[in-house]
Amino acid sequence: MSERTGRRSYEGRSVTVTFEAGRCRHAAECVRGLPEVFDTGRRPWIRPDGAGADRVVEVVRRCPSGALRYERTDGGVGARPPSV
Repeated sequence: MSERTGRRSYEGRSVTVTFEAGRCRHAAECVRGLPEVFDTGRRPWIRPDGAGADRVVEVVRRCPSGALRYERTDGGVGARPPSV
């Protein structure tokens, strides 16, 4: 985890998800949207390979605070680097 930003990366085969704890507003869009990937009772709590990359991207884009971001590593649609 980056000490400066509190951002942590979770790498999957097709998509990497980053989470910045300081930005999270606990709206739980991720947990409700894709519990097989986002499960706060499990460690690591984000497992990008728990669903298809397109579905992971769809749910990450719903994050209202921007605490979750993604980077497609498979060249799939929606490939974009995480914002800073």
